[in-house]
Amino acid sequence: MSGTGARRGFGAELRDAVTARAFLLVVGVLGLQLGFIVSYVGALHHPYPHRASMAVVAPAQVGDKLVAQLNALPKDVLDARAVADEATARRQILDQKVYSALLFNATGTEDKLLVANASGPALATAIETTMTGVEQQQGRTFTTEDLVPLAAGDAEGLSSFYLAVGLCVGGYLVASILGISAGSRPANRERAVIRLAVLALYSIAAGIGGAVVVGPVLNALPGSIVALWGVGALVVFAVGAVTMAFECLFDVVGIGVAVLLFVVLGNPSAGGVFPPPLMPPFWRAIGPWLPNGAGTSLARSIAYFDGTAITKPLLVLVVWAVVGLVVSLVVTGIRPGKGREMVGE
Repeated sequence: MSGTGARRGFGAELRDAVTARAFLLVVGVLGLQLGFIVSYVGALHHPYPHRASMAVVAPAQVGDKLVAQLNALPKDVLDARAVADEATARRQILDQKVYSALLFNATGTEDKLLVANASGPALATAIETTMTGVEQQQGRTFTTEDLVPLAAGDAEGLSSFYLAVGLCVGGYLVASILGISAGSRPANRERAVIRLAVLALYSIAAGIGGAVVVGPVLNALPGSIVALWGVGALVVFAVGAVTMAFECLFDVVGIGVAVLLFVVLGNPSAGGVFPPPLMPPFWRAIGPWLPNGAGTSLARSIAYFDGTAITKPLLVLVVWAVVGLVVSLVVTGIRPGKGREMVGE
């Protein structure tokens, strides 16, 4: 301390070192940290199947009884429904309408279980385990056929999930950087448009980068590079636009809100580590409606299922993107930020 200045007390130094605003932000970070732990552990610590869809092919005289027996299993592990024939059962798996199918052998005691490991190897294994117990009780056995095996470079089926996570990270980070460097809320609507245009250009670059990495570079995912590029760009822009909207609404706290939504809630519920039937009800319910889950579903559908069942996740991403864009422009028009001073102002 200078000899001419009065010595300040610890309380005064503490107030200068940690302002009330900084203290509240630290408390917020603590909440996010604990939320992260609760969300990830809560979603992933105890997977068990819940109403995992299964098509059942069996003669009429045993079909209804078999379906009722499967649907009466403890904890509602299966959601069985009768279908007309084996071709229908196979098509429903390939169209992602069911996760598995049981082909009952009316002339013997060995049935066949159809699964698709590309939908999630953990779920396929859980269904096999469940059916082992059911068949043993009936004095029957079964063989398993994997209709959609995982690519050689995607051994655990996680590449679609990690691609979506990486795209989401890029989206909220670039929006956060633009906000921190030039003011969380743009100074006027024109600057908001410019910021959104920069985000769009970044999204295009990030989308092609992600598609090339998981495709030709690492051979982790099969499927159309162009389609994966489009999905990637849409995921990045949707997450980035919503993050920008949060910043316009809540200033720097909006970054924390984005982390809560896309990291704390979005990642564990995305259906990457465990498919939805293996997750608890809360995460199973929110996953398909967040960009993480929609991006994971789209990447998986493009890579393994010839683009089936993509309408819903595409609409989810489009809605997030449009809402983020509109909120950003409207809030900036109503409450323009100070922004960064321009030369000559």
